[in-house]
Amino acid sequence: MQLSKVFKRNKRRKYYSLTGYIFIMPWLLGFLVFGIIPMVSSLYLSFTRYDLMSSPIWTGLGNYSDILHDGAFWQTIRITFSYVFIAVPLRLIFALFLAILLSQKRMMVGLYRALFYIPSLVGGSVAIAVMWRQLFGVEGALNSILMHLGVIDKNFGWISNPKTALWTLILLAAWQFGSPMLIFIAGLKQIPDSYYEAASIDGAHWWQMFVRITIPMLSPIIFFNLIMQTIGSFMMFTSAYIVTGGGPYEQTMVYSLYLFKNAFTYYKMGYASALSWILLFILAIVTFILFKTSPRWVYYESKSEI
Repeated sequence: MQLSKVFKRNKRRKYYSLTGYIFIMPWLLGFLVFGIIPMVSSLYLSFTRYDLMSSPIWTGLGNYSDILHDGAFWQTIRITFSYVFIAVPLRLIFALFLAILLSQKRMMVGLYRALFYIPSLVGGSVAIAVMWRQLFGVEGALNSILMHLGVIDKNFGWISNPKTALWTLILLAAWQFGSPMLIFIAGLKQIPDSYYEAASIDGAHWWQMFVRITIPMLSPIIFFNLIMQTIGSFMMFTSAYIVTGGGPYEQTMVYSLYLFKNAFTYYKMGYASALSWILLFILAIVTFILFKTSPRWVYYESKSEI
């Protein structure tokens, strides 16, 4: 009798397991077809010379050796790191500032949150990139406003000037702060009000409470946003491709755009595949460094209680 119950229980578990796999089968197939297979294919192609027209020719580490001796590659690395190191902090600072303002109980605060989130929804689109290019163009709205205010006396090419072109992309990235802003708002709601009340009784002003309470308690959220925004910024492509096209004089040739041009402009698909795996390696190193340094500034309340 007991053996029959065990048999029925095991049979029921197998049925539930099979049912679960059937339900997630569309995701598994999508992950296999659009994830695993392309990754394995690109890894193989990174060791070949392939131009989409003929069969791949095995070259071993030839592509990787050529990349390391490619001056354009190192310039792309410099531009990309400059973009990431400036755009990510700016985006997080704007997001945190607005999150603090919008976490207060005020009228129509929900509407303001939705409005400030819109740039994150549409900011990565082609339409916004085209609008941004027009805004910072020689005949764009920015020049018209600055000339009307008397700041400049003639039109200035913000996108065509090597010194300012990258900054237009950085400003576009900083403008897309909606997603980290909402995450910051969720984190701010988890900080007990009793902490601020106790600090206020002790005579602490708003800056001391921000530095001593808000930042430490919000540090895990800051760390999460930092990781996600850093990874996303390294893979930035649309705005650079539409707004500047990598110019002027390759001063906005970020990594993803350089990879794209090698693959679909020069038809060096093997070379581009090697670039993609080097990008994965760079992201792994940057993420590893962030995780190793996080114990110095990320505060976890549960660990402190232990």
